[in-house]
Amino acid sequence: MSQGWSRSDRKEADRLMRRRKLEEKTRRQQRVEPMEEIRAKVEMLVEAVRMAKYLVVYTGAGVSTAASIPDYRGPNGVWTLLKKGQAVSAGELSDANPTITHMALAKMHAEGLVQHIVSQNCDGLHLRSGLSRTALSELHGNMYIEVCTDCGHEIVRLFDVTEKTGLRRHITGRMCPTCSSQLRDTIVHFGEKGALEQPLNWAGALRAARRADTILCLGSSLKVLKKYPSLWGMERVRGKRAKLYIVNLQWTPKDGAAVLKVSARCDDIMIMLMKQLGLEIPPYNRGQDQIFHLATPLRPDELHSHSRRLLKQPSHDVSGQREEDRRSQSKNSTRTLRSETKAKSEKLEVESRRNEREGGVYSSLITQRTLDPGWFGKGIQKSRLKRRRM
Repeated sequence: MSQGWSRSDRKEADRLMRRRKLEEKTRRQQRVEPMEEIRAKVEMLVEAVRMAKYLVVYTGAGVSTAASIPDYRGPNGVWTLLKKGQAVSAGELSDANPTITHMALAKMHAEGLVQHIVSQNCDGLHLRSGLSRTALSELHGNMYIEVCTDCGHEIVRLFDVTEKTGLRRHITGRMCPTCSSQLRDTIVHFGEKGALEQPLNWAGALRAARRADTILCLGSSLKVLKKYPSLWGMERVRGKRAKLYIVNLQWTPKDGAAVLKVSARCDDIMIMLMKQLGLEIPPYNRGQDQIFHLATPLRPDELHSHSRRLLKQPSHDVSGQREEDRRSQSKNSTRTLRSETKAKSEKLEVESRRNEREGGVYSSLITQRTLDPGWFGKGIQKSRLKRRRM
């Protein structure tokens, strides 16, 4: 293809290729802005939240990294490490609890500040934070939910139902208690299109996008969501589209369209945001986790249909436990959250100062582990293998 090119043409092509590689490398880097800039931007974000008539929040893997769940495109992300040929791990997801960001968003919805949340995550943490099902669209499914496509029955479990499923292979091995048809998972793998009504709730996401005057994106590279014009109001004239605010450590393809971009961790921003809004972030309480009320227990013949760890349900209060003890436990939980919040704020300030000295780029250690069965990485692995064979 380069035959007939002059020496200057080849030099220009090489220069453009080097420039493109440098830009891609820069975009993959995580950056934490100086604390002074973060504070100023949070004030602007607070004003936007207060002024919004219909606020929709789009969340990505970055809101769950504080729960030790890996993201996708960060330095330690699933896809980033797989592309480098390194092993990754989804870890034991039953150990993960809703993060500060999950709990803050649930509180903001309860206070009427957030109207709908559109999530790309499959970890079920938004549901477990207490968020209403009608206010949530899980576009890539929920690892705790399996459905019957014949009768539409939806079943919530206390374990990851994706153990035996994968790309274009969704049967879980259990049967519908209503019509005895085979159940399937709800996960939308890399390279697939989601068609299930729930828990994807595309109808709710599209209704929210049409009504939104403000969109807040948290912890997402937006490389997938950008492909859905209907989520960004592209059918509206430019001046009437929702105002866009982004919180993410890396570059996103929507940065140029955003009113405000904050390069920081989601939990750190939500702590500052909630403080200025005058709202207290409720601590996660497993005893109030709605998944235990929504879950359907396995039938006796299904007890050995999986080998995943169950979510541990908290033991019930003994009949003689005093109300004073329960209030004391609640105070201790709140005190613990406040301590964690203070520690995160101090850590953010230290990292911000360090980033100023090191050029503003945040780098973290890469941990190599073996790939855990589940929905992490399956799609991209098969997609890469398919491309090699072509």
